[in-house]
Amino acid sequence: MKFAFIEKNRGQYKVTRLCDLLGVSPSGFYAWQSRPESQHRQYDKKLMSLIRELHQGFRRSYGAARLHQELINKDYPCSRRRINRLMRELGIKASTTGLYAWRPGQHMFYSCTGNRLKQEPRPEAPGVQWVGDFTHIKTRSGWLYHAVVLDLFSRKVVGWSFSRKRNAELTKSALRMALSRCTPEAGCIFHSDQGIEYAAHEYRALVESAGMTRSMSRKGNPLDNATAESFFHTLKAELVHHRLFENDIDAVAHIVEYIEFYNRERLHSGIDYQSPEKYEKLCA
Repeated sequence: MKFAFIEKNRGQYKVTRLCDLLGVSPSGFYAWQSRPESQHRQYDKKLMSLIRELHQGFRRSYGAARLHQELINKDYPCSRRRINRLMRELGIKASTTGLYAWRPGQHMFYSCTGNRLKQEPRPEAPGVQWVGDFTHIKTRSGWLYHAVVLDLFSRKVVGWSFSRKRNAELTKSALRMALSRCTPEAGCIFHSDQGIEYAAHEYRALVESAGMTRSMSRKGNPLDNATAESFFHTLKAELVHHRLFENDIDAVAHIVEYIEFYNRERLHSGIDYQSPEKYEKLCA
């Protein structure tokens, strides 16, 4: 999906810049570009054309279940899951989407834990306590979600991600970036709120595979994750509220630039008015 996004926007921005923002290599993008289109993808495009046609024909009222059945009736074999994916890619929804939200058994896919961070003293070194959170950013082309991971020792932003979708992949991408840039101590506490983006089993598995210990805020207590909340307040007060971004690329470029400023130059009252990177060097 990242390479497809780069391909779509390469006419407006340099490939190297897009790759840098999305955390991929230009060589990987060009290798992806040179690969022949698979039969699976060719069939996807055929189904997408049919989905557009059927969705318009049924006055945009059909969702994935009915579109799937209609395609089966027309002798186009496919799975319901595949139709869901292609509809998301096309930006197509049933006209009744959002009117009802019945999700039986959802608890089977996530789990919460207690606030272990509250019991711990202030960290004395990097990689001992991390926190994560996400927010939404308004652009002219719609809402963009932004997730971060911060090290509580220096307030440094060690990982971040952006997505149009609010799901576990958004938060996992930020944590994966943090793990690729920094090595947490064994048993490092990772703290977040109780949102399903952090409570999902797949997110829990990523945290535990990195040798970290989960911790979560009490329900309805944003102050339990005050450092992450404070970062987003600062980001919005100093950048986001002063401009309306044209699109995702515009937002990502400016926010990543701000994060670099935040880590390298911005003075923090909580760490003796030092920047996070300078504070880490002084305490090394």
